[in-house]
Amino acid sequence: MMANQKDDQQQLRTQVAAVAARMIAQDGAEYGSAKRKAARQVLGDHQPNSNLIPDDLEVEEEVRKYHALFHADTQPGRLLELRKAAVQVMEALSEFSPYLTGAVLNGSAGEHDDIHLQLFVDSPKDVEIFLLSRDVNIEISETPHFKGGRHDPVETVSFMWRREGVHAELYETRDLRGALRPRADGSMPRAGIDAVRALVAETNNVNEE
Repeated sequence: MMANQKDDQQQLRTQVAAVAARMIAQDGAEYGSAKRKAARQVLGDHQPNSNLIPDDLEVEEEVRKYHALFHADTQPGRLLELRKAAVQVMEALSEFSPYLTGAVLNGSAGEHDDIHLQLFVDSPKDVEIFLLSRDVNIEISETPHFKGGRHDPVETVSFMWRREGVHAELYETRDLRGALRPRADGSMPRAGIDAVRALVAETNNVNEE
């Protein structure tokens, strides 16, 4: 492929990522649906070339840029609130090996984001019983397995925790093996409670500067 063609493709990918990021930051859209809608807007094609579709890391970077440009005065405080709430709910669910993932972990969370956890348990029913016994209203759905399409979707429990939405994906204990490998950019895809506490302290320090 010629260098100019590569540059053109990357420019289109970046445009798609920027449009998707705006949908995510403004409306709380999911990454997958935001990328599909953005691709149709930018490329005018319902089945665009896969080379023109940005990956999640590219979109995540554009979400950060969007927040820095339009929400610099509010997003850091919102992120801190979410991370503090994440620590609280992880403490409550500590017996189920909770890990934080998603926008609250990677720092791109904004006004419309919820807390996303992954629990590694022997029985999903134990989590449901734990929450119901504490009068927590729950909704059950499914989420694609983080290891990819060849794995069955995992049960996901959604509930409100002190005015914050929480979505806890329920994995088998054995799924934790290999789950802590860094992402392509070197960042961690999920973090235990001690790491999240450290993030809270770090976010506090940044907000005080």
